[in-house]
Amino acid sequence: MRRAATVVAACALSLVACGDDDGGDTGSGAAGSTLTVFAASSLTDAFGELEQTYEADNPGVDVQFTFDSSSTLAEQVVQGAPVDVLATADENTMQTVVDEGLTAGAPIAFAQNSLILVTPPDDPGGIQDVADLDARDVDFAVCAPDAPCGAATQMLFGIVGVTADPVTEEENVRDVLAKVTQGEVDAGLVYVSDAQAAGDDVVAIEIGQADQALNSDVIAALSEADDPEAARAWVDLITSAEAEQVLTDLGFLRAP
Repeated sequence: MRRAATVVAACALSLVACGDDDGGDTGSGAAGSTLTVFAASSLTDAFGELEQTYEADNPGVDVQFTFDSSSTLAEQVVQGAPVDVLATADENTMQTVVDEGLTAGAPIAFAQNSLILVTPPDDPGGIQDVADLDARDVDFAVCAPDAPCGAATQMLFGIVGVTADPVTEEENVRDVLAKVTQGEVDAGLVYVSDAQAAGDDVVAIEIGQADQALNSDVIAALSEADDPEAARAWVDLITSAEAEQVLTDLGFLRAP
Protein backbone atom coordinates (compact mmCIF):
# COMPACT_ATOMS: atom_id res chain seq x y z
CA MET A 1 0.00 0.00 0.00
CA ARG A 2 1.24 3.42 -0.78
CA ARG A 3 0.30 6.83 0.51
CA ALA A 4 1.34 10.24 -0.73
CA ALA A 5 2.49 12.69 1.90
CA THR A 6 4.06 16.11 2.03
CA VAL A 7 7.16 16.63 4.12
CA VAL A 8 7.44 20.24 5.22
CA ALA A 9 11.02 21.40 5.71
CA ALA A 10 12.85 24.69 5.92
CA CYS A 11 13.19 24.91 2.15
CA ALA A 12 10.82 24.01 -0.64
CA LEU A 13 10.99 20.28 -1.24
CA SER A 14 10.13 18.38 -4.38
CA LEU A 15 8.69 14.98 -5.25
CA VAL A 16 7.54 13.61 -1.92
CA ALA A 17 6.38 9.99 -1.87
CA CYS A 18 5.23 7.97 1.08
CA GLY A 19 3.93 4.47 1.68
CA ASP A 20 4.21 1.22 3.59
CA ASP A 21 7.17 -1.13 4.12
CA ASP A 22 8.01 -4.61 5.25
CA GLY A 23 11.16 -4.37 7.24
CA GLY A 24 13.95 -5.47 9.58
CA ASP A 25 13.64 -7.72 12.56
CA THR A 26 14.27 -4.97 15.10
CA GLY A 27 10.69 -4.00 16.00
CA SER A 28 12.04 -0.49 16.61
CA GLY A 29 10.18 2.76 17.03
CA ALA A 30 7.41 4.06 19.23
CA ALA A 31 3.84 3.36 18.17
CA GLY A 32 2.42 6.16 16.05
CA SER A 33 5.83 7.65 15.24
CA THR A 34 7.05 8.91 11.87
CA LEU A 35 10.42 8.15 10.30
CA THR A 36 11.47 10.89 7.88
CA VAL A 37 13.86 9.73 5.17
CA PHE A 38 15.54 12.01 2.62
CA ALA A 39 16.89 10.06 -0.36
CA ALA A 40 18.30 10.57 -3.83
CA SER A 41 15.64 10.46 -6.53
CA SER A 42 17.28 7.39 -8.10
CA LEU A 43 16.31 5.45 -4.96
CA THR A 44 12.57 6.11 -5.33
CA ASP A 45 11.55 2.64 -6.47
CA ALA A 46 13.91 0.66 -4.25
CA PHE A 47 13.03 2.52 -1.06
CA GLY A 48 9.34 2.41 -1.90
CA GLU A 49 9.52 -1.36 -2.14
CA LEU A 50 11.55 -1.76 1.05
CA GLU A 51 9.19 0.52 2.95
CA GLN A 52 6.67 -2.30 3.18
CA THR A 53 9.26 -4.58 4.75
CA TYR A 54 10.23 -1.97 7.32
CA GLU A 55 6.72 -1.06 8.42
CA ALA A 56 5.70 -4.70 8.77
CA ASP A 57 8.61 -5.31 11.14
CA ASN A 58 8.24 -1.97 12.93
CA PRO A 59 4.49 -1.64 13.66
CA GLY A 60 3.33 1.88 14.33
CA VAL A 61 6.21 3.55 12.50
CA ASP A 62 5.14 5.44 9.37
CA VAL A 63 7.96 6.03 6.87
CA GLN A 64 7.76 9.30 4.95
CA PHE A 65 10.11 10.01 2.06
CA THR A 66 11.38 13.05 0.24
CA PHE A 67 13.17 12.16 -3.01
CA ASP A 68 15.25 14.79 -4.78
CA SER A 69 18.77 15.67 -5.82
CA SER A 70 21.26 14.55 -3.19
CA SER A 71 22.84 17.99 -3.10
CA THR A 72 19.48 19.67 -2.51
CA LEU A 73 18.60 17.28 0.31
CA ALA A 74 22.02 17.54 1.96
CA GLU A 75 21.76 21.32 1.94
CA GLN A 76 18.35 21.13 3.60
CA VAL A 77 19.72 18.84 6.30
CA VAL A 78 22.57 21.26 6.97
CA GLN A 79 20.06 24.10 7.18
CA GLY A 80 18.12 22.27 9.88
CA ALA A 81 15.36 20.33 8.14
CA PRO A 82 13.88 17.73 10.54
CA VAL A 83 15.19 14.49 9.05
CA ASP A 84 15.97 11.09 10.57
CA VAL A 85 17.90 9.36 7.77
CA LEU A 86 19.73 10.62 4.69
CA ALA A 87 20.70 8.53 1.64
CA THR A 88 22.73 10.20 -1.11
CA ALA A 89 23.79 9.02 -4.55
CA ASP A 90 27.44 9.72 -3.88
CA GLU A 91 29.92 9.93 -1.03
CA ASN A 92 31.04 13.52 -1.60
CA THR A 93 27.57 14.92 -1.00
CA MET A 94 27.13 12.91 2.18
CA GLN A 95 30.50 14.20 3.38
CA THR A 96 29.11 17.74 3.50
CA VAL A 97 26.66 16.52 6.16
CA VAL A 98 29.33 14.51 7.98
CA ASP A 99 31.54 17.61 8.12
CA GLU A 100 28.78 19.45 9.96
CA GLY A 101 28.64 16.71 12.60
CA LEU A 102 25.07 15.79 11.67
CA THR A 103 25.41 12.03 11.17
CA ALA A 104 25.11 9.42 13.90
CA GLY A 105 28.13 7.36 12.95
CA ALA A 106 29.93 6.82 9.68
CA PRO A 107 27.84 6.59 6.49
CA ILE A 108 27.58 3.13 4.90
CA ALA A 109 27.84 2.41 1.17
CA PHE A 110 25.02 0.07 0.14
CA ALA A 111 24.97 0.14 -3.69
CA GLN A 112 26.56 1.61 -6.79
CA ASN A 113 24.96 3.04 -9.91
CA SER A 114 26.23 3.39 -13.46
CA LEU A 115 25.27 5.89 -16.15
CA ILE A 116 23.54 4.94 -19.38
CA LEU A 117 22.26 6.88 -22.39
CA VAL A 118 18.52 6.81 -23.06
CA THR A 119 16.41 8.02 -25.97
CA PRO A 120 12.68 8.08 -26.70
CA PRO A 121 11.46 4.83 -28.32
CA ASP A 122 11.35 6.43 -31.81
CA ASP A 123 14.94 7.75 -31.41
CA PRO A 124 14.34 11.11 -33.16
CA GLY A 125 18.02 12.01 -33.00
CA GLY A 126 19.21 8.78 -34.62
CA ILE A 127 21.52 8.08 -31.68
CA GLN A 128 23.40 4.79 -31.59
CA ASP A 129 26.34 5.69 -29.37
CA VAL A 130 27.32 8.30 -26.80
CA ALA A 131 29.65 9.85 -29.40
CA ASP A 132 26.53 10.83 -31.37
CA LEU A 133 25.85 13.50 -28.76
CA ASP A 134 28.53 15.54 -30.49
CA ALA A 135 26.56 15.35 -33.73
CA ARG A 136 24.76 18.42 -34.98
CA ASP A 137 21.15 19.08 -33.91
CA VAL A 138 21.11 16.48 -31.13
CA ASP A 139 19.36 17.88 -28.07
CA PHE A 140 20.18 16.07 -24.85
CA ALA A 141 19.67 16.50 -21.11
CA VAL A 142 21.97 15.83 -18.16
CA CYS A 143 21.91 16.45 -14.42
CA ALA A 144 23.25 19.73 -13.08
CA PRO A 145 26.95 19.53 -12.12
CA ASP A 146 26.25 19.84 -8.39
CA ALA A 147 24.09 16.71 -8.42
CA PRO A 148 25.90 13.35 -8.17
CA CYS A 149 24.55 12.25 -11.55
CA GLY A 150 25.83 15.51 -13.06
CA ALA A 151 29.29 15.14 -11.58
CA ALA A 152 29.45 11.55 -12.86
CA THR A 153 28.29 12.70 -16.31
CA GLN A 154 31.03 15.31 -16.50
CA MET A 155 33.60 12.69 -15.52
CA LEU A 156 32.27 10.23 -18.09
CA PHE A 157 32.19 12.82 -20.87
CA GLY A 158 35.83 13.60 -20.13
CA ILE A 159 36.67 9.92 -20.45
CA VAL A 160 34.78 9.28 -23.69
CA GLY A 161 35.58 12.67 -25.25
CA VAL A 162 32.08 14.16 -25.59
CA THR A 163 32.34 17.95 -25.76
CA ALA A 164 28.82 19.00 -26.83
CA ASP A 165 26.72 21.09 -24.46
CA PRO A 166 23.35 19.80 -23.22
CA VAL A 167 20.23 21.84 -23.91
CA THR A 168 19.19 21.49 -20.28
CA GLU A 169 20.71 20.61 -16.91
CA GLU A 170 18.14 19.16 -14.54
CA GLU A 171 18.13 19.16 -10.75
CA ASN A 172 17.94 15.39 -10.43
CA VAL A 173 18.13 12.24 -12.52
CA ARG A 174 14.38 11.60 -12.57
CA ASP A 175 13.87 15.04 -14.11
CA VAL A 176 16.35 14.10 -16.85
CA LEU A 177 14.43 10.88 -17.43
CA ALA A 178 11.16 12.82 -17.67
CA LYS A 179 12.62 15.08 -20.35
CA VAL A 180 13.33 11.97 -22.42
CA THR A 181 10.07 10.10 -21.82
CA GLN A 182 8.07 13.23 -22.60
CA GLY A 183 9.93 13.68 -25.89
CA GLU A 184 11.39 17.05 -24.96
CA VAL A 185 14.95 15.98 -25.82
CA ASP A 186 16.59 13.45 -28.13
CA ALA A 187 18.55 11.78 -25.33
CA GLY A 188 19.56 11.95 -21.69
CA LEU A 189 22.18 10.58 -19.30
CA VAL A 190 20.55 8.69 -16.41
CA TYR A 191 21.44 5.83 -14.11
CA VAL A 192 20.89 2.26 -15.25
CA SER A 193 18.31 1.83 -12.47
CA ASP A 194 16.28 4.77 -13.81
CA ALA A 195 16.41 3.46 -17.36
CA GLN A 196 15.20 0.08 -16.10
CA ALA A 197 12.36 1.75 -14.20
CA ALA A 198 11.25 3.53 -17.40
CA GLY A 199 10.86 0.21 -19.24
CA ASP A 200 9.57 0.53 -22.79
CA ASP A 201 9.31 4.32 -22.49
CA VAL A 202 12.99 4.60 -23.39
CA VAL A 203 15.66 2.88 -25.44
CA ALA A 204 18.81 2.32 -23.38
CA ILE A 205 22.26 2.57 -24.98
CA GLU A 206 25.17 1.26 -22.94
CA ILE A 207 28.33 3.35 -22.62
CA GLY A 208 31.46 1.24 -22.77
CA GLN A 209 33.47 3.15 -20.19
CA ALA A 210 30.63 3.91 -17.76
CA ASP A 211 32.23 1.66 -15.16
CA GLN A 212 34.95 4.32 -14.80
CA ALA A 213 32.44 6.88 -13.49
CA LEU A 214 30.40 4.95 -10.93
CA ASN A 215 28.64 6.57 -8.00
CA SER A 216 28.28 4.88 -4.61
CA ASP A 217 24.98 5.23 -2.75
CA VAL A 218 25.52 5.86 0.96
CA ILE A 219 23.21 6.10 3.94
CA ALA A 220 23.41 7.45 7.48
CA ALA A 221 21.12 7.96 10.43
CA LEU A 222 21.25 11.58 11.53
CA SER A 223 22.29 12.76 14.95
CA GLU A 224 19.11 14.78 15.46
CA ALA A 225 16.74 11.91 14.61
CA ASP A 226 13.55 12.00 16.70
CA ASP A 227 13.73 8.21 17.16
CA PRO A 228 17.35 7.05 16.84
CA GLU A 229 16.37 3.39 17.21
CA ALA A 230 13.88 3.59 14.33
CA ALA A 231 16.46 5.42 12.22
CA ARG A 232 19.07 2.74 12.86
CA ALA A 233 16.52 0.07 11.96
CA TRP A 234 15.98 1.68 8.54
CA VAL A 235 19.74 1.86 7.95
CA ASP A 236 20.06 -1.79 8.99
CA LEU A 237 17.39 -2.77 6.47
CA ILE A 238 18.92 -0.80 3.59
CA THR A 239 22.33 -2.36 4.24
CA SER A 240 20.91 -5.90 4.55
CA ALA A 241 21.10 -8.80 2.09
CA GLU A 242 17.37 -8.41 1.45
CA ALA A 243 17.81 -4.82 0.33
CA GLU A 244 20.83 -5.74 -1.78
CA GLN A 245 18.67 -8.18 -3.73
CA VAL A 246 15.96 -5.57 -4.26
CA LEU A 247 18.50 -3.03 -5.44
CA THR A 248 20.29 -5.37 -7.85
CA ASP A 249 16.93 -6.47 -9.28
CA LEU A 250 16.25 -2.80 -10.01
CA GLY A 251 19.54 -2.27 -11.85
CA PHE A 252 21.90 -1.15 -9.11
CA LEU A 253 25.33 -2.67 -8.64
CA ARG A 254 26.48 -4.17 -5.37
CA ALA A 255 28.43 -1.93 -3.03
CA PRO A 256 32.22 -2.23 -3.32
